[in-house]
Amino acid sequence: MTIKREEVIALAKQYYEQEHENTRLIPGVSYIAASGKQVDSDDLGNLIDSSLDMWLTAGRYSDVFEKEFPKFLGIKYCALVNSGSSANLIAFTALTSHKLGDKRLKEGDEVITVAAGFPTTVSPIIQNGLVPVFIDCEIGTYDFDASVIEEAISDKTRCIFMAHTLGNPFNLDKVMELAEKYDLWVIEDNCDALGAKYNGKYTGTFGHISTCSFYPAHHMTMGEGGAVLTNDSLLYTIIKSIRDWGRDCICPPGKDNICGHRFTQKHGDLPEGYDHKYVYSHLGYNLKVTDMQAALGVSQLKKLEYFINRRKENYQMITDKLSEFSDYLILPTATSNSDPSWFGYTITVKDDAPFTRNELSRYLEEHKIGTRLLFAGNLLRQPCFTQENYIYRVAGSLANTDKIMNNTLWIGTWPGIDEDCINYIYNVFGSFIELY
Repeated sequence: MTIKREEVIALAKQYYEQEHENTRLIPGVSYIAASGKQVDSDDLGNLIDSSLDMWLTAGRYSDVFEKEFPKFLGIKYCALVNSGSSANLIAFTALTSHKLGDKRLKEGDEVITVAAGFPTTVSPIIQNGLVPVFIDCEIGTYDFDASVIEEAISDKTRCIFMAHTLGNPFNLDKVMELAEKYDLWVIEDNCDALGAKYNGKYTGTFGHISTCSFYPAHHMTMGEGGAVLTNDSLLYTIIKSIRDWGRDCICPPGKDNICGHRFTQKHGDLPEGYDHKYVYSHLGYNLKVTDMQAALGVSQLKKLEYFINRRKENYQMITDKLSEFSDYLILPTATSNSDPSWFGYTITVKDDAPFTRNELSRYLEEHKIGTRLLFAGNLLRQPCFTQENYIYRVAGSLANTDKIMNNTLWIGTWPGIDEDCINYIYNVFGSFIELY
């Protein structure tokens, strides 16, 4: 008996609908996580279709995603990688390439970033031997402090690398103005902000390079996965080299001699005609995705606009409800000129509130509402980021960053949270505040 591919896929979809279709959250019973994935039978169908190829590295679905995803954003080039953290590593490392000549980042150069961030935005700076320069941010928008960023720039500053925090775009007008004025590279960590817009244009399309994450918590998922994006053809070539072991050859997995000169070139001190597939022009890694990850991404991409819109709707519903408690809580606000794509709903407990952030967080968790901190709080207070271990510089005060570390949490906006969940969240906040 011959079993057809489409029959296997159809059965897999039926299985999904049988076992996983009813995933609606029940307030007070289900745990309302701060983040979560939204998957369906079409996603499983794509996973099964890819697995049936038994092509386990990047393949046909990867090709489709790398073409379609940048079209969504309006950017030229996309390189898929295995995580958003890997995307950040590749993006930053690409700017150290010798192929950039005098523009390359060198050991000891400085990079402006924020202290209230995620570790893997900063780790690539240190791993490449450069010096992060930390600045403070604002409470409410969680954007960098625009009043101090220019003062942080020295004659060693060569790059600005920071994230659009929890989907709220940072001040791109200021960043791009300074980049032009001081001839700086700009990397946008767009991992939490897919679908956000600034002045009507998608974030991730302003800087020289941007990154995305497709971890299950993010706006769309591949399980694990990420992307590095650019409009610069040279940077794209460097990015792919670093992602693919550092090799000089541009042939994708399973293909040879696209350039027609595999055995006819001279590279460095290698023998004439050395196989180009084994010529390495960068210190690289193997950070590709599997085609099953990409297959999930292709399916998820079709639903991305829906995911983004649901997050915006949830943000507005939560704001409408929790604004009642503004005497005690600072609710999140969009940065100027922006249309955020909210990854989470950030709340800062006011200094004069009769309760602490930790007391609020514990109460919410006890009532099955997931909470998260604003990542590392103050990175410089983390065990790994001490000046005993690494060199860095701080520009100005980090008073707001410390306040975020002590007073800030966030709850979910992801599409699995519906109006009933938000009403429940509101009631739990109300019952907590009544205690005081």
